[in-house]
Amino acid sequence: MKIEEYEAAVEAILFTMGESVELSKIASALEISERETELIIQNLADRYRSENCGLQIIELDGAYQMCTKVSQYEYLIRIAKQPKKHVLTDVLLETLSIVAYKQPVTRVEIEKIRGVSCEHAVNRLVEYNLIREVGRLDAPGRPILFGTTEEFLRCFGAQSVDDLPVLDPEQVEEFKSEAEEEVQLKLDI
Repeated sequence: MKIEEYEAAVEAILFTMGESVELSKIASALEISERETELIIQNLADRYRSENCGLQIIELDGAYQMCTKVSQYEYLIRIAKQPKKHVLTDVLLETLSIVAYKQPVTRVEIEKIRGVSCEHAVNRLVEYNLIREVGRLDAPGRPILFGTTEEFLRCFGAQSVDDLPVLDPEQVEEFKSEAEEEVQLKLDI
């Protein structure tokens, strides 16, 4: 391999790992000596120092890590302060709807309604601060009860959960029959 290929490999390793990697592990991955590996890393680190680059390679007790140069922190802070836009997938919206209309509700009850596991969806909605733990069910295992948050109300322009739209019974029956037809189609396949 050429020196540029080794440098590219070191760069990929350090970028992907995201934390410090021991010199011996890098050398083993490259299948060359530690001394040769150290020279390659130093060449790469020198190149980062001399170029107008936002990254650097630092040594931490015999291990190496790629990280941001201190001169770039200001920009990182600016981007981190920008509000994050949360994307609600169909799965998240469906799970959120169940919580909103059935609250307080346990994860098992949500899964019974959806027919599939919803642990990831519930965790994501908690992370987005759209639902939260509102208590524990007085039953064996004391499962967590979930309900919506003030952030949920803000996002959906409601003053309370009482402001949520109510489906008329005909629509509910229509949805039920569509779901039953879908289940029957899957069974026929």
